Amino acid sequence: MDEHGNDNVRKLWKMIKGCRLCPRACAVDRTAGQLGACRTGPKARVCSAQPHFGEESALVGDGGSGTIFFGGCNLACVFCQNHDISQTQAGQPCRPDEIAELALQLQEAGCENINFVSPTHVAHAVAESIVIARAKGLDIPTVYNCGGYESVETLILLAGLIDIYMPDFKYADAAKGFRYSNVREYPRAATAALAEMFH
Repeated sequence: MDEHGNDNVRKLWKMIKGCRLCPRACAVDRTAGQLGACRTGPKARVCSAQPHFGEESALVGDGGSGTIFFGGCNLACVFCQNHDISQTQAGQPCRPDEIAELALQLQEAGCENINFVSPTHVAHAVAESIVIARAKGLDIPTVYNCGGYESVETLILLAGLIDIYMPDFKYADAAKGFRYSNVREYPRAATAALAEMFH
């Protein structure tokens, strides 16, 4: 990764000092132990890292999608199938170099890609882990498997690090987004994010 990529990583880490990684813009200083809606400090919490064969067939291929599931989430969906990890303090806190090592192990195991699941609230750590992993030989695609409630500013800083975006567009009705996921203006934020992903 070039200096531009490293500079973007530094900018993402700076964003969690008054957190605005996602459209909630909680403005808490996660580096000082303050927690916003995602209930996550500066370190990403990894719940599992393994080949996954239940994703879309284009991602699974022969070796499976190398999923790294993160604890916490910037959404609070009442229907979440991963509620036990997304709405709790589940997972092992990991440094970016530890996440990079997990990615390299999944590549060595034959996975087709590295699939970061629920990465939005830990985009700073994901970005740094990709920089580290690529410097050590990671050469399979990276996947940003998210809930669609993304900050355009964050997505711009992820340019060149993420190869495939896989957002779930959940609501075309803002009231339903608030009722079922406790976020405001979901359609506005998600459509802006989708435009940036396709940019």
